[in-house]
Amino acid sequence: MPTQAKAAVIDEITERFQNSSAAVLTEYRGLTVAQLTQLRRSLGEGSSYAVVKNTLTKRAADSIGFSDLAPLLTGPTAIAFIEGDPVNAAKAIRDFARANPLLVVKGGVVEGRTVDAAEVTRLADVESREVLLAKLAGAMKGNLTKAAGLFQAPLSQVARLAAALQEKKAADAPAAEAPAAAAPASDEAAADTTPDTAAQATDSPAADAASDD
Repeated sequence: MPTQAKAAVIDEITERFQNSSAAVLTEYRGLTVAQLTQLRRSLGEGSSYAVVKNTLTKRAADSIGFSDLAPLLTGPTAIAFIEGDPVNAAKAIRDFARANPLLVVKGGVVEGRTVDAAEVTRLADVESREVLLAKLAGAMKGNLTKAAGLFQAPLSQVARLAAALQEKKAADAPAAEAPAAAAPASDEAAADTTPDTAAQATDSPAADAASDD
């Protein structure tokens, strides 16, 4: 049975998972306090980078359906709890890891779905939400209702819509580039023919100072 102090830490970690758009688990062994502070600041306003105790984090993750995170909770662990666009945070973590190879990304949670380290890396390569939405809104100008709906869409849906838009453009391209039909043989035939028109220091829970069980 966890003590009252441990229960409070579990509640705190649980709340951070629930209130974050993404949570990226990392191993920080060998990094200095100054380097970790730099990483935290790069994540953006409202986000935090917290050293956690693995055993308590497992309990918190289990309580909200993130049991898949258990294999990642080994060794020294710190979690980037992200508020705002997870793509921007993923880019910040990727760039920091390139400059500081001691930081190891383990995986995490993005918009309620557990992901592995490779998916975090792929997320960093996606255009930001703002860029995707701008492109989609531009493609749909004239239909404000649909455009407004897109601004409420989750990141995964925006990415799918962007991919669909790209496929549509690719499908339309051959038709637009097709050679014009041969001219009619006579002026009379030409007169009857109408051309067609084409149409985005770390913040730690209370358990920071505790060692893993």
